[in-house]
Amino acid sequence: MNAPDTAVQTETAGSALVITINRPQARNAVDTAVATGIAAAVDELEANPELSVGVLTGSSGTFCAGMDLKAAARGESPVVPGRGFAGLVEAETRKPLIAAVEGYAMGGGFELALACDLIVAATGARFALPEVKRGLIAGGGGVIRLPKRIPHHLAMELLLTGRTVDAQRARELGLVNRVVDDGEAVAAALQLAAEVAANAPLALAAVKKVVRLSDGAPDAEAFSAQRAEARALRESDDFAEGVRAFAEKRAPKWTGR
Repeated sequence: MNAPDTAVQTETAGSALVITINRPQARNAVDTAVATGIAAAVDELEANPELSVGVLTGSSGTFCAGMDLKAAARGESPVVPGRGFAGLVEAETRKPLIAAVEGYAMGGGFELALACDLIVAATGARFALPEVKRGLIAGGGGVIRLPKRIPHHLAMELLLTGRTVDAQRARELGLVNRVVDDGEAVAAALQLAAEVAANAPLALAAVKKVVRLSDGAPDAEAFSAQRAEARALRESDDFAEGVRAFAEKRAPKWTGR
């Protein structure tokens, strides 16, 4: 069981692992403890066959205020080697991740949300990449990922101005899957997680892998990667189970094999 002062807390909810950044006194800003804690939580998610989806959120009504500048001034690093900022933004995960955003997702906090596959936001959520206001760029994936998520000129507007947008505008831009009442982001994310988790785990991992491999690749390479994944899926026990379940008009029982 997590100690109350653990920087990152985890809790299972059905087949989902809820990962909570727990530094409310620092608006859940990322220091070394948070970065290593998120990395460990993702390892827990990936290793446990009973878990299908991760939900990333923050405690006390704030998602994440980005890098902890005070901790950085003390020499702490918010980067985990091989996984990047917050132990996540450069990690290659097999299982889907959903960001449940309440309050501020600023700088690195926004980049954490962008590193997830789906985003649920409360009405009061606010998103920004304000690094240019301090002479920096959004180096935790913001400059790379945002132009891939929304149209180029809209992404450039946010990156070049550092402007803050609310949840409704984020949804209009196509950044957010669902907007819900304040305090309901985790519950809504868990509902979405249950819908995702009802599907075959090998197929979910294959979707993520093909999307990743095809990013920026020529069509021929993308289709080659897709064919390899589809071939492996057709030979899996889960595919056979999916066909049987369809024929028998019942819910499938996935084994991940």
